[in-house]
Amino acid sequence: MKRTMTNHPSAGFLAHQSEDKSRVQTVLEHLEGTAALAEQFASPFGGGEQARLAGMLHDIGKYSEAFQARLQGSRSTVDHSTAGAQEAFRLRQPEAAFAIAGHHSGLPDGGASTDCCETPTLFGRLKKKVEPYGAWSQEVQPGLSVAKRPAQIAPDNLSEAFYTRMLYSCLVDADFLDTEVFMQENAVPRGGYAPLSELLQKLRQYIAPWLNPSNALNRKRCEILQRCLAAGQEQPSGLYTLTVPTGGGKTVSSLAFALTHAVAHNKSRVIYVIPYTSIIDQTADTFRDILGDENVLEHHSGADYAVSGDVVDAALYRKSLATENWDAPVIVTTAVQFFESLYSNRPSRCRKLHNIANSVVIFDEAQTLPVSFLLPCVEAIGQLVQSYRVTAVLCTATQPALQPLFAQLAPRLSMQELCPNTQSLYDFFRRTTLCQAGVLSEEELAGRLNAQPQALCVVNRRATAQKLYAMLEAEGRYCLTTLLCPADRKRLLKEIRTRLRDGKPCRVVSTSLIEAGVDVDFPAAWREEAGLDSILQTAGRCNREGLRPAGESLVTVFRLEGQRAPAMIRPNVDSTRSVLAHFADPASPQAIEAYFSFYRTLKGDAALDRKGILDAFRRGYQGCALPFATVAEQFHLIDSPTVTLYLSTEESQPLIAQLQAGQASRALYRKLGQYAVSIYPGHLQALLDAGAAELLDGTSYLLTDPSLYDPNTGLSLDVATGSALFI
Repeated sequence: MKRTMTNHPSAGFLAHQSEDKSRVQTVLEHLEGTAALAEQFASPFGGGEQARLAGMLHDIGKYSEAFQARLQGSRSTVDHSTAGAQEAFRLRQPEAAFAIAGHHSGLPDGGASTDCCETPTLFGRLKKKVEPYGAWSQEVQPGLSVAKRPAQIAPDNLSEAFYTRMLYSCLVDADFLDTEVFMQENAVPRGGYAPLSELLQKLRQYIAPWLNPSNALNRKRCEILQRCLAAGQEQPSGLYTLTVPTGGGKTVSSLAFALTHAVAHNKSRVIYVIPYTSIIDQTADTFRDILGDENVLEHHSGADYAVSGDVVDAALYRKSLATENWDAPVIVTTAVQFFESLYSNRPSRCRKLHNIANSVVIFDEAQTLPVSFLLPCVEAIGQLVQSYRVTAVLCTATQPALQPLFAQLAPRLSMQELCPNTQSLYDFFRRTTLCQAGVLSEEELAGRLNAQPQALCVVNRRATAQKLYAMLEAEGRYCLTTLLCPADRKRLLKEIRTRLRDGKPCRVVSTSLIEAGVDVDFPAAWREEAGLDSILQTAGRCNREGLRPAGESLVTVFRLEGQRAPAMIRPNVDSTRSVLAHFADPASPQAIEAYFSFYRTLKGDAALDRKGILDAFRRGYQGCALPFATVAEQFHLIDSPTVTLYLSTEESQPLIAQLQAGQASRALYRKLGQYAVSIYPGHLQALLDAGAAELLDGTSYLLTDPSLYDPNTGLSLDVATGSALFI
């Protein structure tokens, strides 16, 4: 990305100048630099011509005298994006027009032809009067040529929307990078990562000691690993499932497939999508052990790559930059970050999307894809595989029945299992036996837990967890809920693992946050009635290492006396009851498939796209074509009306002081997130009414009564008594 920069301020129309005004970049230099990068970024999916065109047009509004005056100190506001969008539309390049119009402010809704010039839609922008920019006709216009849309992009609105957003990503990233090179002349360069071939070699060295297994368990794990290595080499790009029961080595085997496949098929990177931030650390730690810390990028709300001070750590700085556009070789991120970016319209969220193209994407714990947004998530995966050279793997111990959804939304795709002997793997790795206890009172349940030295109990409500905790014997009791801040959850999980390993008393009451991917191993587990997938996830925390016979490792399902299941999971519970009534072995692959079929029948397809995301693109939204901005506002995987409450601890107090001093930054918020609890508005109001909380920064609050937070049980749900009133 080396560029020749003009050093004399009289060199034509200017796009940028350095802070000290000693260097300038002309508009033409910036357009050509952005166009070249955008073309490079879009080439993997055939969009290079249109991306180049968008790059050449995106800032032609800077040829106006008004913008040039602004560079010289004028305070007038100048719209320099609309001109390029209008010219792109005249050239019958609507995708480029969208990208250009939104490259600063965000992709707009398409709108309707009746929109006036003041309407914030693309049709409105096309009617807007802009400052004259005639000089572009001499420097830029003669070199423009008609660009064609890639042949693989289907002629429907959904495909059009995804392609437009990908083109937008290429333009935004190219614009940022070209400007960055000019403005930060001596900055630490981006990149510098090991090639994927080298990372594959690191993986092979890591697994080499495993390839001569000494017992049946390790031989089976090795068999799965070898299958994944062979499939990575032999199988073409496409859509795959990897159904490996708990204990089968799913994490390393999926990485083995991904790296082997990426090298064999010249993919650009591996992206690992994990459902929750609470479990992302252990996966990222495994990858860092194998591949080296410098080659693994964690990108989620809790990751911190803040760079401060005079001495800049080059590796840390590269990671900080890589969170902007995902140019690292291995990305570990969350489902929230991944899917919300794919349906976003903001430059900062969309900038990385083009780097998903030509990648291997592993969806860990695929059964946790949010039901209310399941159809948009499946559609997104289908678009990436069909049109953007992505190989996707749905990786889970309890594969949901997603085949019908892919057949509906992406009929050209066939879904293949990487380890097709699912039944035999299930039989071999069976570690537990499910049984039913019927209706229990809280006192009966607590008594049964106290009778077992080590036991896990997963319940549906935070209030229930806190109440049961108080009824357990004091030694080795734990309560895990989202009422604990992340720092305390990590601390308690470390203690739990140590006590389990040492054979000490350890009784844990938890909400579902422990279910997906948390590496703990209890001899017995209890699960309040829930969806079958949740029950089986709890079972995955019991006899995880297979050290005890399956018949002695009981996972007991119960119903609490006087309590109904929370409204949001009642269809899940009803579907589970149907399975229990029809299958002797509710943990079998056949029962799991039946569960998801029951669930889909009960909920209906409308419940799988609760916000009508797909229809908004297919049919328009209230007369608006391609409603990018509207959909972005609606697409939030975690759609709960919670607010953030920060705790004042020894570790958090210096961070809170920075925030109060007006030193807010993304890095600061990420650090503070370790000492935060998300609460519902009713709970917040009770705290405010009691004088126990105060507004901190306009959107978040500070707990001012430390007696209401216990580092072992979390935030009290009842301000007055500490008893549980809110869920």
